[in-house]
Amino acid sequence: MYFRLMHKSGIYVVEKIQDQPNGVLVQVVSVITHPTQGDLHSRGEVENVFFHERKALAHYEKRIVDQNLLKSYDQEVLPYKESLIQSVNKMEQKLTSEDTPFNRKALETLNNLKKDYERQYKINF
Repeated sequence: MYFRLMHKSGIYVVEKIQDQPNGVLVQVVSVITHPTQGDLHSRGEVENVFFHERKALAHYEKRIVDQNLLKSYDQEVLPYKESLIQSVNKMEQKLTSEDTPFNRKALETLNNLKKDYERQYKINF
């Protein structure tokens, strides 16, 4: 059975591995929404903030999460690489739709991540 998990600013499809005393051990199967780049506490800002680079959780990465964070997921589950490409492309489209300093910086960060993903997963965007 698959579950939807929101972790930080990304959304993932995960599967439950086992119950733990302090939560549930899950592993990442697919990416629904790529994490947002930049400072989440100062959205839209690029001046005087630390602009975070946020990678998506890795394929089969395991996390212990609270059971309440898991929502059932009954839609099609894309293979991880395909879902990563799709989520990055979707974020790119969103960032290119409006020309702002924040969007330009986020696109720059996302392009750096794409290079990392291409090396790590042997994919092309």
